[in-house]
Amino acid sequence: MEKNTSLEQEEITIDLGMLISALWKKAHIILLSAVVFALLGFVGTKLFVTPQYDSVTKIYIVPKQNENTVNSSDLQAGALLTKDYMEMIKSRPVLEEVSSVLNLKETPKELSEMITVETPADTRVLKIIVRHTDPKKAKNIADAVRESASIHIQEVMNIDAVNTVEEANLPLQKASPNVARNVLMAGMFGVLLCIGIILLNFMRDDTIKTPVDVEKYLEMNVLASIPIKEEVKKNKKGKYSKKKNIKRAVKVRR
Repeated sequence: MEKNTSLEQEEITIDLGMLISALWKKAHIILLSAVVFALLGFVGTKLFVTPQYDSVTKIYIVPKQNENTVNSSDLQAGALLTKDYMEMIKSRPVLEEVSSVLNLKETPKELSEMITVETPADTRVLKIIVRHTDPKKAKNIADAVRESASIHIQEVMNIDAVNTVEEANLPLQKASPNVARNVLMAGMFGVLLCIGIILLNFMRDDTIKTPVDVEKYLEMNVLASIPIKEEVKKNKKGKYSKKKNIKRAVKVRR
């Protein structure tokens, strides 16, 4: 039993060695595929992915009873109500009013997908992020959402005031796509794809290459092996000098 176990371990080690050797021999192809896919990712990102811009505006919720002052209990209560505020910002009445004021072609559902609402922990500061392909539209929508949501929150939640912390900015830099990330992911995909193809070909290759393969698959003992080395010489013009080698071989036989 111990001998069989050791033989199986040796076979696994040999297979892994052959596998690593096969990958190493194709290292230049793997590297080339990474470069090609990275270039494709770069070109595809530049040509086919539409740039998008983020405009950010912030509001602060002030409770009615505290008259613009905040204590610890207010912060705890405000943290519990944050999700309610976030839902109201993206509610249908707010989005319909924004669409009507700006005369947008987007439906309320499409507007909702453009809007992201975030809040820092233990605060009632809400950050409204609007992502759009047009930076000016992103700013206009963010401002309109802030104004409409402020009125809606005050009416529904009986809030004393919703103050503007920051008006929406005009974004100058693209929020997406991330060219560097896309290029890196495309290069990694090319490497994995190439390695997968090499491994598949390696696993499907059942030809006998070494004396170990003869003993393993044919169950025959190898008495000796003859290494074969082919030598091809070129003349000055770059043509193969097969005829000269044949003449030399004939002279030796004589």
